[in-house]
Amino acid sequence: MYAFQYERPADVAAVERALSGGAQALAGGQTLIASMKLRLSQPGTLVDLGALAELRGVCREGDTLVIGSMTRHADVAAHPDVNALLPGLARLAGGIGDRQVRAMGTLGGSVANNDPAACYPSAVLALGATVRTTRRRIAADDFFQGVYSTALEPGEIITSIAFPIPKAAAYAKFRQRASRFALIGVFVANTGSGVRVAITGGGNGVFRHAGLEAALSADFRPEAVDAVAIDPSTLGSDLHATAEYRAQLIRVQTQRAVRQAHA
Repeated sequence: MYAFQYERPADVAAVERALSGGAQALAGGQTLIASMKLRLSQPGTLVDLGALAELRGVCREGDTLVIGSMTRHADVAAHPDVNALLPGLARLAGGIGDRQVRAMGTLGGSVANNDPAACYPSAVLALGATVRTTRRRIAADDFFQGVYSTALEPGEIITSIAFPIPKAAAYAKFRQRASRFALIGVFVANTGSGVRVAITGGGNGVFRHAGLEAALSADFRPEAVDAVAIDPSTLGSDLHATAEYRAQLIRVQTQRAVRQAHA
């Protein structure tokens, strides 16, 4: 590791002042610290968000579940309100990484990082969540903009994410064995006004699938997926899986998610 300055502000206002000078925010550190060790990221100043209790916790606002950005994966997975109102999200959080990752990683850190195989972005996008920041509110459909790219501006941090409570929702993931990231992960949400399907692990970032959404909006059963075309040319190939294999995984994981949503 190289030399850098470390700050741990006690409130969001102090964080904003620190970040205005070009410092790097540190949430759970599950990606950033590893990147720093490899010199892939070399911030001169780290601003640790860990002392900001106001960014942790879960609360209900009407028909929306609001989760603070610094809420750990393990806490999302164990929270009674998440399990009662959004069990698909609790299951997703409980399947991220290993126990150490779940104990340290945060909702906001994962969403802001937007790894193309991360789990949380699929839930945010499928549920039509709203990302709340220190400056504004951003709809999920406008937030994710490509590999490790989001609508966040320099110095802007996520404070919480508001998840509409759906009629039914579930997440199914086929793990990459070494990293436990999603080789393919599919989050399905029956919102009452239609079904939204978001896929992670397919290539250049999380995305919605119009064909799956149309089929499941008309018939919310696993069998409805059989007739939907999954185009492998839109997916990535690497040493872990070909595009054709990922296309088949999308079909299978979507069907599994729908079955879970009915359970």
